[in-house]
Amino acid sequence: MRLIGLDVGSKTVGVAISDELGIIAQRLMTIEIDESRHNFGMRTLKKLVREYEPEAFVLGLPKNMDGSSGESVQRSQNFGEKLTAKFGLPVHYCDERLTTIESQRILVEEAGMHDRKKRKEVVDQMAAVLILQSYLDSNRKD
Repeated sequence: MRLIGLDVGSKTVGVAISDELGIIAQRLMTIEIDESRHNFGMRTLKKLVREYEPEAFVLGLPKNMDGSSGESVQRSQNFGEKLTAKFGLPVHYCDERLTTIESQRILVEEAGMHDRKKRKEVVDQMAAVLILQSYLDSNRKD
């Protein structure tokens, strides 16, 4: 059960992929997007779908700390609708509150990545990993 995890932002989409058994998530890439030009990275995602043949997508749902939904949640859901229309694959959502902060912490404390520029290049990917891993863990059938 291979899945693609996505952390959808306003300028980039972090991408993670699970192993074939659906146990471990690993970072894959960051896709630059431009909403004003209706460029949502679908060409790149199409290549990934062909290469990895996922069963579904898992998108982070960036709710506010009080659990309410805002503009970011709508952006993620709109992106999910585009994915379903384009690829015909199911889209699952996973609460992603604090994943960017946790990604920063992991990159600094555990990976020793103190250079902000280098961290910025992978923080969205790390957030996608946390989103996907959280989904895999919560849906594991032991």
